[in-house]
This record gives sequence, C-alpha cells and structure tokens, in this order.
Amino acid sequence: MRVENNQRRQMAMMSLPALVFTVSMIAFPFIYTIWMSFQTYSSTGQITGWGGGNYRRMIDDAQFWNGIWITFYLYALSLVMQLVLGTGLALLLFRAKRLPGILRSLFISPFLMPPVVAGMMWLVILDPSLGAANWILTSLGLPPSDWLASPMMVVPTLAIIDTWQWTPYVALIVLGGLQSLPPSVYEAAEIDGASRRAVFFRITLPLLLPTLVTAMVLRSVDLLRFFDLIYITTQGGPSNHSMTLNIYGFRQGFEFFQLGYASALMVTLSVMVLGAVIALNRLRAGVEW
Repeated sequence: MRVENNQRRQMAMMSLPALVFTVSMIAFPFIYTIWMSFQTYSSTGQITGWGGGNYRRMIDDAQFWNGIWITFYLYALSLVMQLVLGTGLALLLFRAKRLPGILRSLFISPFLMPPVVAGMMWLVILDPSLGAANWILTSLGLPPSDWLASPMMVVPTLAIIDTWQWTPYVALIVLGGLQSLPPSVYEAAEIDGASRRAVFFRITLPLLLPTLVTAMVLRSVDLLRFFDLIYITTQGGPSNHSMTLNIYGFRQGFEFFQLGYASALMVTLSVMVLGAVIALNRLRAGVEW
C-alpha cells in the first residue's frame, strides 16, 4: 500500500509541470477572454461598463450570423473535399508501393508549407489579370474567373486552396489506417470473387471509418478556426463574403478596438469548436465500439 502511494505521489509530482503549463498557457487565457467578454471598452482601452451586453449585441448583429454561416459553409465544403481526395490519394500511395520517394515527398509537401507562403503563392496564381489560373482557362477556351474577387467564388476558392494544402495530411492519416487493415479479409474477398468496387465499399470503407472520423476531428479543429489563409488572401472580402467568425472577431478587436465584443465572439467560436469536437469524438467512440 505504501509503495502504491509513493508511486502515485511520484507520478503526480512528475505530471505537475505539464499541469502548470496547461493551466498557464490554455486555461488562464481562456478564462481571461471570458472575463473580457463581459466588459465594454472605450477606444482608449478603458473599461466603461460590465455585463452581458456584448452577447445581447451578437443576437442583433447581422454580420455575426453571416460569419457563422460562412464559417460552417467553408468548414463543410473543405472537410468533404479533403476527406474524399485524401482517401483517394491514400489509396493511390498504398497501391503504388514502388513509387519513387521523391514523388511521395511531392505528394505530401503542401501541408508542410507555411500558410502565409501558400496564401501569397495562390494570390499570384489566381490574379484575375496576370495569374496562371485564368491563363489556363482561356487556353482551354473557358471564360476567366475573378476567383477571390468574386462574391460567389471566394468561399469555394478558399476551400480549394485549403484542400490543396491539407489533403496530403488527411491522406497520411488514412494511409496509416490502410496499412493496419488485416490482409486476411482481402484474401477471403479475393477467393469469393468480389469486385474491386465491392471490396472498397463493403470492406475497406467500413474498416476505415474510425480512421476517417479521427481525420474529421483533427481537421475540424483547424477549419472552424480558419484564419491565416483568409487574412492573407481576402481579409474577409469582397464585401464581407469571406468574413468568417474568426476574421470578424479579429477585425472587431484590432481594427475597431471593440475588445469586449471581440472576446465575446471568440468565446462563442470556442464553444462551437468544442461542441463539434465533442460530437465527433462521440461519433468516433460509437464507430470504434
């Protein structure tokens, strides 16, 4: 009994630095943001009021609801494309075992690129006048597009850019799941004469479901707080058509000095992210069970 108590005490002491780091770097800023969300600040940073006015203001703020819509629209569009293309790329890498290492590295290189660099690169490619994207379209006899300058195309274009960058990340996760699948199941399916289509939809996809849900959880956290690429390319434009809740909160806090309202927006976004992660984790637990 004493030995067990000593071991527990030692484990508690060893985990204390990690606990202190977590509280200081995560819990304290979040609690401080919640406290700020109940404050009203002047343009000089002075506290002029206290209460739930910032949250009541959100209910009547059309841009807040527009930000929620754009956030979830971009999230859903990007997540679906990344899961579909990531699974396809993982299957390609899994079957092409003799693919040269340099080609494998090129496949996974986009998500290693800093978002700022990726954003600047795509700004040049998608430039309506001089960009390579419109040059390719006109060469194929297709009409050019305004891409990031078009209210209708800006969110799909941002989703395409993020999909280009993060599909290899999803592919690596799915590839790990593919490599862990039992080969005996495929041998039995081959003996029974199952087609490739039947093998994929009735064996591979069901067995990969826990891995796909894990990829959904990891990408959901990033997509719901999508910021850097949008700020580099559009800053919420044109005409607020790419103004996600994250961008809206940033502009309220650092451009209009509405620190209390910006904090309330970020607390709301954090609750949304937490809710999505909890829901997906329950889904993953149900799938694994």
